[in-house]
Amino acid sequence: MSEAKPQITFEDFAKVDLRVARIVEAEAHPNADRLLKLQLDDGSGETRQICAGIKGYYDPADLVGKQIVIVANLALRKIRGEESRGMLLAGSDAPKDGSEGERNVVLLSPMSELPTGSIVS
Repeated sequence: MSEAKPQITFEDFAKVDLRVARIVEAEAHPNADRLLKLQLDDGSGETRQICAGIKGYYDPADLVGKQIVIVANLALRKIRGEESRGMLLAGSDAPKDGSEGERNVVLLSPMSELPTGSIVS
């Protein structure tokens, strides 16, 4: 288990907008070895693109159609020349010391289907 981060207030946590999204396209990021570029249906009526460091753990074709949980209100960021408008949530059993040992990365998703854009709280 990795070291705990500093405690935050409920008001800080309430600022995070967690939503259910569906992956509609997934491909390797053209300028990064560890990133995938994902196109998401987030329920807004417009496709949202995010870049995620999961290339070594998931085949892009296996992700299409899957529901995931995203941070929807993260400020836009350019990652190696590609726009990323959010962040997916994933768990990892990464070593405590931060070394590059074998690890699992598991995307967080609802246990049952939910409409895209559903609020996660």
